[in-house]
Amino acid sequence: MRNELLKLIEKNSKIDIADLAKMLGVSEVDIANELSALEKEGIICGYLTLIDWEKTSVEKVTGLIEVRVTPQRGKGFDRIAERIYNYPEVKSVYLISGAYDLLVTLEEDTLKEIASFVSDKLSTIDEVISTATHFILKKYKDHGTIFGNISKDEREAFTL
Repeated sequence: MRNELLKLIEKNSKIDIADLAKMLGVSEVDIANELSALEKEGIICGYLTLIDWEKTSVEKVTGLIEVRVTPQRGKGFDRIAERIYNYPEVKSVYLISGAYDLLVTLEEDTLKEIASFVSDKLSTIDEVISTATHFILKKYKDHGTIFGNISKDEREAFTL
């Protein structure tokens, strides 16, 4: 039941406990107890609401910053990642494969604020070797949710 429950709430964290119980064929008490246990164990880390900011009057800029670092002996990338994720403006930090080591995401009001974060805070960390900043111009899909209007397939049908 645990894995099925996690899959269901990952897609929709607002789903009612009664509905979850029916879908999984168990009691509401069982669902409530399992959710509580999953939270206590740190398996459920939080609940997320996805917002399409383009449909609001709020201006937001999302920056993806690739960071190359020199890992610390005995601590690897963890200490550097922790230092970065402790900045309140940082939305996420991932250890990645490839030419860079970490991927940092920020959400700010302007491009300048993201650039200032990179130059004033990120680049001043001794272990940071280099950065590359990218800006999200448009979101099509995020966390499995499609943003914007779903357009009808306009390709012309043909037969052979």
